[in-house]
Amino acid sequence: MSTGYDIGIFGGDKRLAYMAASFHEKGFTVATYNTSEPVSHTRCTPLSSLKELFDSCRLLVGPVPMSRDMVNITAANPAKDLTLACVAQYLTKEHLLFAGSIPSALVQVCIEKEVTYYDLMKSERVTVLNAIATAEGAILEAISASDINLHGSKCLVLGYGRCAKVLAAKLKALDAKVLIAARSVEALACAEAAGLATVTLPYMKCVINSCDYIFNTIPSLVLTKDCLDYANKNVTIIDIASAPGGVDFEYAAELKLNAKLCLGLPGKVAPRTSADILVTEICSLIKERSD
Repeated sequence: MSTGYDIGIFGGDKRLAYMAASFHEKGFTVATYNTSEPVSHTRCTPLSSLKELFDSCRLLVGPVPMSRDMVNITAANPAKDLTLACVAQYLTKEHLLFAGSIPSALVQVCIEKEVTYYDLMKSERVTVLNAIATAEGAILEAISASDINLHGSKCLVLGYGRCAKVLAAKLKALDAKVLIAARSVEALACAEAAGLATVTLPYMKCVINSCDYIFNTIPSLVLTKDCLDYANKNVTIIDIASAPGGVDFEYAAELKLNAKLCLGLPGKVAPRTSADILVTEICSLIKERSD
């Protein structure tokens, strides 16, 4: 392997373009392949193929998430060689791979080929800080999709994990009336301790008609046909759970409900901040390996 560059970055959204710039500013030599639009002050070298990038760089940075369909690499500009199959083919044990939500099939390839890999979305620091951009993005999507204020509205938040906690706090700060629906007794107790109203998920149907906004953070089908039948016809539903989300979108469309699946919000609403979070994590992991 000819390691002509310190870091190779491929695919992704605006976050990876900002990451390329950040790594360069920190003194790394950076090559890219098919990243999002370049940041103007970046002095990175664009390469012509994924194989050239993998042949030229030992440390590789892929997108977050690595893939949405378990076939293609997430990228603003698709390319024939931006596939999980090509990544699996070109990886060698000399590589060090960083990416987010790495598919299990590619993890298995890394294990078999003795490739060192790091799933950035398994970092507690990254997921907690990413929750801020996700929550802000969800609020932005809600405001854009509705014709009423969040102030004074009734907002139902499904789930009370990392993202939901940040989202609920920000909605409360905007003077929305926030109601949390969750399965876990512990989660509901935490929500109550934060001064929020709560309801157990099975009883969501009893309150859903009074809600102006519904934010789903649960990565499984929770807003089923049975639940949607009870929904306020003017409700705005923002789903920020991993694809395919937790809403029966086909049935929501039949009911003419305003429902939207919002994926990759950190890369859309705060790509520079999100890039800084990821770069800091990668630099920390690199330092740990060298110590």
